[in-house]
Amino acid sequence: MFFRYLSAVLLMSLSLTAASRRVLRVCADPNNLPFSNEAGEGLENRVAELVAAHLEAELQYVWWAERKSFLRNSLQAGLCDLVMGVPSTLDSVSVTRPYYQSTYVFVERTDQHLKIASLNDPRLKQLKIGIHLVGDNYAPPAHLLARRGLASQLAGYSLYGPLGEPNPPSQLIDAVVNRDVDVAIIWGPFAGYFAQFQTAKLQITPVSPSAFLAVPFTYSISAAVRKDHTSLRDEVNRVFTAECGKIAAILSLYAIPRIQEVPAKCDSSPPAAAFSH
Repeated sequence: MFFRYLSAVLLMSLSLTAASRRVLRVCADPNNLPFSNEAGEGLENRVAELVAAHLEAELQYVWWAERKSFLRNSLQAGLCDLVMGVPSTLDSVSVTRPYYQSTYVFVERTDQHLKIASLNDPRLKQLKIGIHLVGDNYAPPAHLLARRGLASQLAGYSLYGPLGEPNPPSQLIDAVVNRDVDVAIIWGPFAGYFAQFQTAKLQITPVSPSAFLAVPFTYSISAAVRKDHTSLRDEVNRVFTAECGKIAAILSLYAIPRIQEVPAKCDSSPPAAAFSH
């Protein structure tokens, strides 16, 4: 009788523990490397795992493609608690402090010997410039180039394929390798990650200037929660502090170009100049 009673108590205790275990729901894109995918291979997957481990929570994903209105339809709709990568200046949600900073970069074949570093370089007038299209819009640096009269030099490579399916961001890197374009302008994390897998040696250089007409080309990246969930934001901030070294190692593993315009607690990398792959 005693053993029956003890077994019942243990089962009840285990059930209560399982029922009361904390769950951390993260909204993420299922096919968006180097950031996230369903296999958990992205850098944001790894950072989310660190956060969940520190909070002693079960990590659960809500998969949602990062398209227009992504935050409104996922995080702000209450489908999840946390999104791992948003611009730190976003005001529609409550953001953590940045856990890295990156920038748009020039990508060129090293054997081209161009060493383009400025969007104002006069040689761009003679070059074919590859740049990503997000929907119908060029990536931000294109605004400066268009103002300089270089719109005809731009070759757009869409991030979205038929029916909104993602095109591999690596297509633009491939265009540089295959000499379909002379130089590409790409968001740094895409460039650093996909350049690792190319056979040709590539030069990656942060664009300058870092902004044009109040449109920035360099961004700090934070995690985001809903505005009424500041307690979770504060917890995540503490994790970012505690795991600063591990986060930096993850960013290095994914070859993310980092740049510091202001001191950042969780980014001890030196100011960016040029990156070779």
